[in-house]
Amino acid sequence: MKHVYHPQPEPYETILVRREGAIDWLTLNRPEALNALSIRMQLELQHYFEMLYRKLDTRVVILRGAGRAFCAGLDIKEVDLSKDIANPVEGLRVQQRVADVIKLMRKIPQPIISLVNGAASGGGMALALASDVRIATPTARFNAAFIRLGVTSCDVGTSYFLPRLVGCSVASEMMLTGRFIDAARAERTGLVSSVVAEDALEATGRAMAEDMLKTSPLGLRLTKDGINQNLNAPSLDAAMALEDRQQILCGHTEDVKEAFHAFVEKRDPHYKDR
Repeated sequence: MKHVYHPQPEPYETILVRREGAIDWLTLNRPEALNALSIRMQLELQHYFEMLYRKLDTRVVILRGAGRAFCAGLDIKEVDLSKDIANPVEGLRVQQRVADVIKLMRKIPQPIISLVNGAASGGGMALALASDVRIATPTARFNAAFIRLGVTSCDVGTSYFLPRLVGCSVASEMMLTGRFIDAARAERTGLVSSVVAEDALEATGRAMAEDMLKTSPLGLRLTKDGINQNLNAPSLDAAMALEDRQQILCGHTEDVKEAFHAFVEKRDPHYKDR
């Protein structure tokens, strides 16, 4: 019998969502399994991000892992080698289930800040790569794990994101060997924005989210969209054409007037997303 996968609705069992004003704290919550991506977790993440696409009162997402790891990647205990890998039809379904989570992370208009402690391996590193900003603790470690399991490291967006973040040489080293890189090297190569003490991780993520919330809602959404679009822009002219249209679009909102008044009056703006 063929498997048909559907996003798993709430109540969630493997993820926690805590709403703090316009910020969602999204926690991968399988600490006993180092937050490995079980089938249930994949479906719950699909459901959450699909729901978030139209939930504009949530403006920023902070993603983290419970316990001593961010995410150890795919839960290989759930992989049936005789079916999920050997059978190309079933294997493609398994592959696309994880890939859809990554695509949804880039599709949603909300910026995602990943707070990485401990291991971010394979699909776990892909979750971090698909985020907009990554902040790590000194215990963070990243690797492209699947090449060590007989397949390739070109998995769920890794071959797209990683070279763009760290350059082709470092990305090739990681992907061709499966080696881990530590937090210090991740910061040097631009994989993460900063490395902070574990007890400062939550506060650092919140401070960054709060800075994002000081921007206009439409301006924030279109900035993420513009970055996504212009990563593959064919030319400077094409990139700037998109930027011009975004600026004019924002310029016709009530929020841009409020931003200008607030700047002149030296106060915080009060945006209405209009």
